[in-house]
Amino acid sequence: MTGTTGDIWDRRFAERDWPGTPDPYLVEFADPLPPGNGLDLGAGPGRNSLWLAAKGWAMTLVDLSRIGLEQAAQAAKRQGATFGTVHADVSSWRAQEGGFDLVIVANVHLGTETLSSVLDGAAHALRPGGNLYVVGHHISNLGRHGPPSPERLFTEDRLRRALPPNLRTDVLETRERKAGHETGRVQLSGDAVVLAWATKLVNSGRGN
Repeated sequence: MTGTTGDIWDRRFAERDWPGTPDPYLVEFADPLPPGNGLDLGAGPGRNSLWLAAKGWAMTLVDLSRIGLEQAAQAAKRQGATFGTVHADVSSWRAQEGGFDLVIVANVHLGTETLSSVLDGAAHALRPGGNLYVVGHHISNLGRHGPPSPERLFTEDRLRRALPPNLRTDVLETRERKAGHETGRVQLSGDAVVLAWATKLVNSGRGN
């Protein structure tokens, strides 16, 4: 498969159905929150943002796939919601400081330095007291689920080191994805994920 990364993801999103249900662990953490402004980095067709929009959140989606963003916008229209969309690479795009109550980085698998930069940008986008949700495939899934490069898969230690110091890490752990979780037409089982739920500190000089 040749082409830019955006072209590759355009083809992937166009060729098959992708999940429409939100990440179950995002639902667990975000369900109690009052609606606010949300930012979904690497949103693809927007399954997490669709769920949040239905709860009253004003969502902005960022992705390098135009097809993914178009699919998200169409799904939002059917739902009676409106998304803000930004066609950009999350590894280099940066949001306005303090504009969001929740930032999602779900299944965005990057090299170590790039992941740290993206999470720093995510923290920059949060207002004090806002929350960051990060989830990605655990390294134990190598060769089964997620990217084929071990350096782009997650461990708790890798994610801990990538999280910015102006966040208080409330949850950082490895969990098993429930059997039957859908990804397109593929049913996953025994799929471990590493996740974090963190809150931006009012005093950015404090550490985790």
